[in-house]
Amino acid sequence: MKKRSLPANDTGTSALLAMMAVAYIFSLAVRMIWVYQMGDMEAFHWNGQLMINTNDGYFFGSGAQKELFGTLQHNPRVPDWLSYGVVFFTVLAAKFTPFSLDTIMLYMPAVVSSIVVVPIILIGRLYGSTLLGFFAALIGSIAWSYYNRTMVGYYDTDMFSAMMPMFILYFLLATIETEKPRYMLLAALTIAVYPFLYDSGLSLVYAMGLLYMGYMVLYHRKEKFTYESIILIAVALMGLSIWIKIAAIIILFLLFVRKGEMFEEKKLYIAAAAAVLLFLYTGNVFSLVWAKFSTYLFRGVEEGTGLKFFEVAQTVREAGQIPFDLMARRISGSVPGVIVALIGYLLLLLRHRSFILALPLIGIGIFSLWGGLRFTVYAVPVAAISAVYLFYVISEYIKNKVAGNLLIAALTAAMLYPNIYHIVEYKVPTVFSKPEVAALDRLSKRGDDKDYVITWWDYGYPIWYYADKNTLIDGGKHNHDNFIVSRILTTDSQLEAARLSRIAVETYVASGYRVVADTLFKNGEEGQIDPDEYLRRLRSEAVEMPKKTREVYLYLPYRMASIFPTVVVFSNIDLLTGEQKKRPMFYKTVNFKNRGDRVFLGNGIELDKRDGTLHLGNKSAQLKRFVTTVLDKTGNVSADVQLINPDARLSLIFLKNYQAFLILDEKMYQSVFVQLFVLGNYDESLFEPVLISPLVKIFRVKI
Repeated sequence: MKKRSLPANDTGTSALLAMMAVAYIFSLAVRMIWVYQMGDMEAFHWNGQLMINTNDGYFFGSGAQKELFGTLQHNPRVPDWLSYGVVFFTVLAAKFTPFSLDTIMLYMPAVVSSIVVVPIILIGRLYGSTLLGFFAALIGSIAWSYYNRTMVGYYDTDMFSAMMPMFILYFLLATIETEKPRYMLLAALTIAVYPFLYDSGLSLVYAMGLLYMGYMVLYHRKEKFTYESIILIAVALMGLSIWIKIAAIIILFLLFVRKGEMFEEKKLYIAAAAAVLLFLYTGNVFSLVWAKFSTYLFRGVEEGTGLKFFEVAQTVREAGQIPFDLMARRISGSVPGVIVALIGYLLLLLRHRSFILALPLIGIGIFSLWGGLRFTVYAVPVAAISAVYLFYVISEYIKNKVAGNLLIAALTAAMLYPNIYHIVEYKVPTVFSKPEVAALDRLSKRGDDKDYVITWWDYGYPIWYYADKNTLIDGGKHNHDNFIVSRILTTDSQLEAARLSRIAVETYVASGYRVVADTLFKNGEEGQIDPDEYLRRLRSEAVEMPKKTREVYLYLPYRMASIFPTVVVFSNIDLLTGEQKKRPMFYKTVNFKNRGDRVFLGNGIELDKRDGTLHLGNKSAQLKRFVTTVLDKTGNVSADVQLINPDARLSLIFLKNYQAFLILDEKMYQSVFVQLFVLGNYDESLFEPVLISPLVKIFRVKI
């Protein structure tokens, strides 16, 4: 049976634009499902607007605040508005549209990320069918992983993560297929701009650029156009200022187009080789790619000279290995869907070998099996194109064109179904609730933007944004100071915690924002200090304290109880050897069941109420104490402590207002977090309560 070929430019411009508009509106409309679901939940609103649902968004939002409102002037970590494309466009939108900053942050991810439909449709058109691109755009714009990282409220650079590489891919493919100079110009300019929009994906663009160069030399090495395009792409990839690259690309392009006859072929070969070598050198290509891969492949205690700190990659969920079925669902919505996509990709390569340029996008999606689920997002649009292409190949065996297109539409709908089902079920909450933001808003009215807040990194960016205060660690600053903050929150000495809080902040500022742990312990230097001895003196001896130059606060939210075991691990380590100390016991459960004389706490843990015995699997342990805490409306704690066995190791705390239990050993029971937040016990000479509420407690360090 004769196969139906796909004609080039099979639709006019009006039809092309109409398909782009419909696909774009579809992408936006699907993303509004979350807004509809959360719209009536008052706890997720602040200043009359739904809040965002990703912590990192407050990093970029703080950068916009700094430019628009002059806040956070003493925070060295807040980005300049010209440093990141997302901040740049946010500031412009806030200045030239009637929308508030909160509204722009909420909807910008959906508005920008949905533009991915444009290059997807154009790639379909380039390969002979605009309709192919249209159906692929429907899938690619809302498939599981891409949706999760570009939904309404996911205000982050991820809105550019797969959208811009698809534009780069289209322009590179168009350069190969048409050999029209304008496409190599657009490809080079898009590559040059990409790091400004999404610097985390630079290694991916390097791979695409190198693959393009190899492809052109392999299949088009006798054409002058090949080396002109390689020069432009190499310049775009160089590790130079974006403005220098753009200027150089435009100048070179004009010379190639208008003065092409002045360039001899041999000189072009030499120039292209030199440009590639310069790119490899200035871009630090191999070390960058290796650094990206090794970050996700090798995790553990830090090696090398000096102290051995615990590395953060071990605790990041999205950096962990994932099973094949999860990878498949993230990329295409289902295991059959990703298999269809892989088959379609191979068929596309057989008919259009230039599509090999999409291999880095597919490859990094497969790499997610080892590197973590975050890498699946890059493969989504290419997988969508590949899957729909397979549908087209199948439809070629149907004589009736209308029937063939209906089959493609039906198969596309089948691909869409699991993805839309996921979106309907994916009811992700906002980062903070209204009461938590209200607490930070109150803190913003106290002191000034020179002050610091000690808390875990999860809450760093929101504290910048809502409280106009600084932090030692945050969502993007994962260095040795995790040890310092972990120690403050987990030590059983409130004196040590207060002193270390003051010393850490004053040292950080006075040293020009160097890593506090390295500065205090002289890490890797001659005369390196034993951290355990240093901390022992803070809790038991008279020490000289730095001069107070600003206020320091402890921020203790209830939500920290859920991640406290992770907080503990960063300081529960011998920094001299890198060996973990005996793991303390801290377990929180909210899914308990009360049945007669037994309370089932989950994970095989049971409490026998008759004699106060905990059964942990096959082991039993008597309780040291049983504590019931009750909060009043203001968040103050009254604790009923029943001492059961003074010689026992474990205590059980029933948080009546939260309907949750804590099982913890004596070290965790005496920790700063448990004593100050859970039990309301604090040394009045060291800490002053600034705000006490059921969800958040904030203390000022008095020394």
